Amino acid sequence: MLSIVVLAALIWWGGRVLGLGRNLRLGLLGVLYLAILAVHLTLPETAPLRVGTGGSVAPWLVLAGMVVLVLAYRHVLRRLRSRAQPEEDAREGAQPRPDKFSESELDRYARHIVLRELGGPGQKKLRKARVLVIGAGGLGAPALQYLAAAGVGTIGVIDDDLVENANLQRQVIHRDQDIGMPKVFSAQAAMEAQNPYVSVSPYHRRLDAEIAADLFGDYDLILDGTDNFETRYLANRTAVALGKPLISGALSQWEGQISLFHPTTGGPCYQCIFPEAPAAGLAPSCSEAGVVGPLPGVVGAMMALEAIKAITGAGQTLQGEMLIYDGLYSESRKITLSQRSDCPICAGGAEAGDDSSKEAGAPRSDAEAT
Repeated sequence: MLSIVVLAALIWWGGRVLGLGRNLRLGLLGVLYLAILAVHLTLPETAPLRVGTGGSVAPWLVLAGMVVLVLAYRHVLRRLRSRAQPEEDAREGAQPRPDKFSESELDRYARHIVLRELGGPGQKKLRKARVLVIGAGGLGAPALQYLAAAGVGTIGVIDDDLVENANLQRQVIHRDQDIGMPKVFSAQAAMEAQNPYVSVSPYHRRLDAEIAADLFGDYDLILDGTDNFETRYLANRTAVALGKPLISGALSQWEGQISLFHPTTGGPCYQCIFPEAPAAGLAPSCSEAGVVGPLPGVVGAMMALEAIKAITGAGQTLQGEMLIYDGLYSESRKITLSQRSDCPICAGGAEAGDDSSKEAGAPRSDAEAT
């Protein structure tokens, strides 16, 4: 019996030293095993060769059974590993297959998928969507976070500002350790850490007329969270010219407002409602007038929600309406907005018929740059 074990070891390890392949060595061991079985099945019990190999065939059959169990176990492990590997690759940053959600994605977006208004088709629309956010500050921070969490496939963010200590009271996508870092890169790191299934494109520069058309052309939907009228009017002109929907948010102190502008499919553009920038001092910045910390989170999250509805077709968006939220008294109201026939940007609607649009006042924002 011991001699058989030694012979088997010589075949396996000696063959390895001689450079014999693994399959060949396994084949030789198989031949040895079959020879032993032949000895026990053909020779009488008193035959010296049979006595020298154990005297009974039972131990060899047990050995064969154990080998089969080990091989079966290894096969099962290999199958399980091969099934799990695609999900692990996706977690490490690989993009998911366009035709099918991974198990991890199905689990991640389960609360969306069970919603009657979204479901699987809606989630697929989100994954295929391309959304550009102008500003990674007070409004952009929560909007970016929720767009990434929701599974919007491609998210662009443009901002030329750096993270400052004073931003951290409300711009929750940035951290203390990000102070001094460009906001777009800080936001990118946070989004990719939160959801590895989305692709983030950061643009560390100011939006200007030179790049606006080309940049907007790469996206399906634009979110404007800026704090200056020059950029707001530029974003509106470009979005109207390209037929892109524009979600605009603004806030100051305790109050915020949000609307969706898309004259191509009806309703006014931003400049229909705010034909001219207010005089200096009439719309102070948040650094001058102040803003309560959670307010940008409320309005920015609303902007992300409007984006999800616009992408998936769920519910009713704020196109042709403006939602005004008063955080100090926990009140909200909506006003109807109409196109102006003399608007220099869209000029596609009837005379503004609802004077209540003037109630919105001048746009204000806490986006802190861009």
